[in-house]
Amino acid sequence: MKELLILSGKGGTGKTSITGALAMLLPQLVLADCDVDAADLHLLLSPQIREEHDFRSGVKAVIDPSLCNACGTCAELCQFQAIHINTKAELRPFSCEGCGVCARFCPEEAITLQEKHCGAWFLSDTEYGPMIHARLGIGEENSGKLVSLVKKRAREEAETRKATWLLVDGPPGIGCPVIASLSGADLVLLVTEPTLSGLHDLKRVTELVRHFKVPIGVCINKWDLHPGYSADITKVCQEQAIPVLGKIPFDKAMVDAVVQGVPLFQQAPNSAAAEAVRGLFQKLSQLSLSA
Repeated sequence: MKELLILSGKGGTGKTSITGALAMLLPQLVLADCDVDAADLHLLLSPQIREEHDFRSGVKAVIDPSLCNACGTCAELCQFQAIHINTKAELRPFSCEGCGVCARFCPEEAITLQEKHCGAWFLSDTEYGPMIHARLGIGEENSGKLVSLVKKRAREEAETRKATWLLVDGPPGIGCPVIASLSGADLVLLVTEPTLSGLHDLKRVTELVRHFKVPIGVCINKWDLHPGYSADITKVCQEQAIPVLGKIPFDKAMVDAVVQGVPLFQQAPNSAAAEAVRGLFQKLSQLSLSA
């Protein structure tokens, strides 16, 4: 099994659209959406949920109003101003960091720490193979831990099914979720766009991936919107000995596919973008043999 991770360094480069298109080309596939903060691969692949599981991480303070006498000790000690004293102590949940100081020093023992429900993860079925994805709650943290959970479960599913490919739609940026998604990857495809920010963030994520010694390929999406920046990106890749595996033109068919909520090949299999993705797939297959 080969694990292909698709990263972008920044949002909006078309990473998920390309992931959805590759899902129709890669054989014996298991999918994982590791962009848990803003998951959207399900919008293209229409998964049917088979299993749903809670994701719990960290702790939060819970106040028992029957024991609280509004003495104010907790509010005075809280460094995050997460507790407000009215007739009873009241918690501001989005300000609470779960440090436990309030529970430790409450003279009435009215405050306890309880495990925090942060979101959910799912095992679903798509037309192209099983898919593991997740949803993080609004304002919740520990997305790196949830990414690790999604990757672990996806790898187990792939091994059970003896899959040929594990295709992972990674998160943008270079933070903790990206680092978690890199674990176990055999090959990373970096999707970028011909803009100054696209080039800048490509350099940052390339440095991160190389730190973990994972083979890299680059795809320039919408390359013809600014051929000058596309040439700059190609030059940087040549200087760093990174293969440019594909250049996908701007194509309204790609936009229409997103609007319709389907992969590119389902919407427009003979479009210019579809032909470019087929070429990308061929080069990815060749590169994976040496990964």
